[in-house]
Amino acid sequence: MSKDGLTMAEKLIIETIEAHAEGEGGRVITNMAHLVKGETMKERFDYCEANLDWFRHAILHEPRGYPALCAVFILPPVNKGSDFGIIVLEQGGFTAMSGSNTMCAVTAALEKGIVKMQEPETTVTIDTAVGTISVLARCKDGKVLDVAIRNVPAFTVYIDKIVDVPEYGLIPIDLVFGGQFFAQTNIANVGLEIKPENAKAITRAGAAIKFAVNQQLQFAHPENPSINKVGIVILHNGDREPGKQAQNSAVLTGDNLTADPETWKGMLDRSPCGTGTMGRMSGLYSRGQLAIGEEFSHMSFLGTKFYGQVNDPTKIGQYDAVVPTIRGSAWVTGVATWEIDPSDPFQTGYTLGDIW
Repeated sequence: MSKDGLTMAEKLIIETIEAHAEGEGGRVITNMAHLVKGETMKERFDYCEANLDWFRHAILHEPRGYPALCAVFILPPVNKGSDFGIIVLEQGGFTAMSGSNTMCAVTAALEKGIVKMQEPETTVTIDTAVGTISVLARCKDGKVLDVAIRNVPAFTVYIDKIVDVPEYGLIPIDLVFGGQFFAQTNIANVGLEIKPENAKAITRAGAAIKFAVNQQLQFAHPENPSINKVGIVILHNGDREPGKQAQNSAVLTGDNLTADPETWKGMLDRSPCGTGTMGRMSGLYSRGQLAIGEEFSHMSFLGTKFYGQVNDPTKIGQYDAVVPTIRGSAWVTGVATWEIDPSDPFQTGYTLGDIW
């Protein structure tokens, strides 16, 4: 293999379990661990970023993928007692952790026998590039009913940090970590509301914010400095108020953002965004709007919900942190075998401007 695609004569056969978590598609890749090199999850994550972008494009882009698709590698564990490791493949790059993809991975692994299911509850321990996480799956009659993820600590880097966003002006953003870095802001700051008819305008604003934040701010995870970019932008409906349902539009983008407004394209997370919900809770906790142990309900563009809370205040480097948990459900939608033929002119896929 090479980072540009296939160099061998044989076809590459990729086996996946197709799933979604509260509407967000997650392609669980079960037989490609041999592609990922490294003794630790950090080494594996860095290897993916340096060497496997061609594979990420191949599995997420057309003709094998579609704009809103994510995927996740199931890898051998690196720590004693863990069931497996994960690295997430998103349209904008590799990420260390994803709530919806974790729900898909756990549901697929239990329902398809990769990890033995025990009813009524199965605990699954997963290694990630930002630490080991614990997942509790409620199970009945061979089906995973829901998945509760106790994540690595979440923390807030900035509250109301002003970023100069091209065409949108000065926007206050919260920079938070919930398993990956997020920029979050009230959607009113870009003159929009969370409505279906605003979907295209929301993705454009989110892409512009992501570009501006990654250009203007410097930050890194204290324990894994190679994690140093915002992957997703959360446009939410503002401060918590009694009787108000927290809602967000999580904007995912491709990996081609530039200063050219023509590149400000993206797609909306169909779920409430798992790590985004954890980051949102960190920001609310930092603002004094979410108490330790208080339940937080977060609704997606589709009306689906994740439920979470924060506990166990701690420190991550110089940052005050909390340990977040979220709960949601995933469903297996099928199994698939994908092929990459070395004679295929679209081995690593393609994108066209009509939908990408």
